[in-house]
Amino acid sequence: MTVIDVHTHMLTEEYLAFLNQHGGPRYELKPTLAGQDSIYMFGAPFMTLMQEMWDYDARIRDMDKAGVDLAVVSLTCPNVFFGDEAISVQAAQMVNDSMAEQQRSRPDRIAWFASVPWQFDDAAVGELERAIAEGAAGVMVIANIDGANLTDPAFAPVWQAIDDRALPVLVHPTAPPGTPDMSLDEFGLVPPIGFMIDTTLAVSRMILSGFLDRYPNLRIIASHGGATLPYLAGRLDRCYEMIPACADAINEKPSTYLEKIYYDTVVYSPEALQLCIDIAGPGNVLYGSDYPHNIGDMVGCLSRVNALAPDIAAGIRDGNAKRILNL
Repeated sequence: MTVIDVHTHMLTEEYLAFLNQHGGPRYELKPTLAGQDSIYMFGAPFMTLMQEMWDYDARIRDMDKAGVDLAVVSLTCPNVFFGDEAISVQAAQMVNDSMAEQQRSRPDRIAWFASVPWQFDDAAVGELERAIAEGAAGVMVIANIDGANLTDPAFAPVWQAIDDRALPVLVHPTAPPGTPDMSLDEFGLVPPIGFMIDTTLAVSRMILSGFLDRYPNLRIIASHGGATLPYLAGRLDRCYEMIPACADAINEKPSTYLEKIYYDTVVYSPEALQLCIDIAGPGNVLYGSDYPHNIGDMVGCLSRVNALAPDIAAGIRDGNAKRILNL
């Protein structure tokens, strides 16, 4: 039995220093009131920094303990969406180079998704080509790019380059636009609620705008079990039937598009995982853990997969990922 983790993160201390130097005033690194070193956005903590995020030896030990064979690592938020073009490109290159180096030294344990500077389309396409040549298995993108929607026409050249290569794209949330207005700094609400809003909005726009029809070769992986999308499938279909704006750009129900994208298993109950499988189909769900975030759970996410029917569990553990990522 092989286990492939498609949602798992790494960065470097060099990247953190670079973000701290160039990410202000939107981003800052400082401890929370509980004393946890974190990255803040709009004054709200949204990512707790963990030692394992830059320690590959610790990662391999934890993978061995959990029974995970291969990790597809990617940068987490805020990715490389800060600073001017030179800064964003440099951030992408330092992270991609680090991951490519780790893949070369541990080819049976590490694969990776590239980060590219989406704000600057020519540079983004150039870094995409360089990263693919270095061995990247796909691309990781944040659900909003410095506040802009992923379906913004400014990003069309990057999406076209990805679609031309039929690459998988992990869509991962960050603090959504409007975070201060929603008071998401209260109760640490960015990770449990804000992230879900960000992914839900991003993928809903992809569906309702006709984006997924324009880029039919994309293999979108919606993080955290698709956020709230499986739960909202029926509501999206009802609005498609009753609200003209929801049907303006597409000719099929939104739920049919939910069957065309992919989902990880970063949910925290068997019931949520089963709902995701019911909406997506068992061939579109991939094991993911969100390691090494403080709420990541390699063991728990895998145990919920292993509790499924054997044929479904086998596909989610590795068969679906091998097919989608060409591993």
